[in-house]
Amino acid sequence: MSPNQPVDPALSLAALLEDDHPEKRKVSEWARENLDDERLFERDHRSEFWREGWQRCADYGIQGLVIAPEFGGSGLDLITALLRFEGLGVGCRDAGLVFALSSQIWTMQMALDRFGTDAQRARYLPGLVRGEQMGAFTITEHEAGSDAFALTTTATPIDGGYRLNGHKAWVSLSPVADVFVVFATTDPALKRWGITAFLVDADNPGLEVLPPRQKMGMRTTPFADVVFTDCEVPADAVLGNVGSGAGIFSTVMESERAFLLAGSVGQLERQITETADYANTRQQFEKPIGSFQAVSHAIADMKVGHEFARLSLYKAAALQAAGTPSMMAAAIAKLAASEAALEGSINSVRVHGARGYVSEFGVERGVRDTLGGVIYGGSSDIQRNIVARLLGLPKGE
Repeated sequence: MSPNQPVDPALSLAALLEDDHPEKRKVSEWARENLDDERLFERDHRSEFWREGWQRCADYGIQGLVIAPEFGGSGLDLITALLRFEGLGVGCRDAGLVFALSSQIWTMQMALDRFGTDAQRARYLPGLVRGEQMGAFTITEHEAGSDAFALTTTATPIDGGYRLNGHKAWVSLSPVADVFVVFATTDPALKRWGITAFLVDADNPGLEVLPPRQKMGMRTTPFADVVFTDCEVPADAVLGNVGSGAGIFSTVMESERAFLLAGSVGQLERQITETADYANTRQQFEKPIGSFQAVSHAIADMKVGHEFARLSLYKAAALQAAGTPSMMAAAIAKLAASEAALEGSINSVRVHGARGYVSEFGVERGVRDTLGGVIYGGSSDIQRNIVARLLGLPKGE
């Protein structure tokens, strides 16, 4: 897969030092011109996914950033791909669309591309890259969230394949997905060593996507539960090997932690610029509100959070591209980006005042969209647990 391609150290350094790197800037400019949807306020209110925007991104090459050319992708190295995805976040105001893309690219496609057979990749990747198909990553259950391996969905061996039964929860893209990566246990007695991953088509008998759930933010990312009732799949639906599901999940999650919020880092950059512009033009007491220390410090804090998030993102990327252990760096990147995005959104509302609180200007949407970032992909507390364990601190009860 392309993220394993060698990365020029000069590129890694440039990504850290050049906030306006050309790879990032060209995508942000494209996104401003092509993804500025005048119906965003309405779609957010109605929880509508923008399929046309998804297809525009596919035509531009977003879904294929890190997929090899033989499957229709661009075959980019990881640093270049992240610069482009960060630029997408800068230029696209639809945080739900950016998150949906991130979810497919860094979880579902990552699992398929790294662990799929040649036949599986040839079957699914070209359609995913072209935007003709969409994929979802399906592991979480109502009683298996942070404790991901406590899942109860089963895969019972049958003649020629497996029969899946279980209930998956909070599955991003499930209402529009054409194929699912599904984690189930083939032997509960083996616990995590009995978990296997499967590729299951959405039209497979026994697979049911429940009605979309309404949620606080990321409303333009469709989101629902998925139920499996005697859902039979052939043996060649196994992704990787039988019993390797926990390893696949752990590998993919390390990339997801590090890169899932690359778009949010870009969105925070745009937010800082717009908040500073407002503070320079909004007059109170016959002077710009940006001249007041409380306002200027709030915006300065947004920039500090953004800077640390960017540095953490590209450090984790450089380590992964070099094949160096990156578990702590990935956890820090996820923690830094999610917390900075949320705090920055809150500060932006405070600076904008009533204009920030009402919905029509889109400022308050930032708070609703970023709050989920401290939960999905492993909560902030889970990331802190990872860092603490890697520092050698004792495991709590």
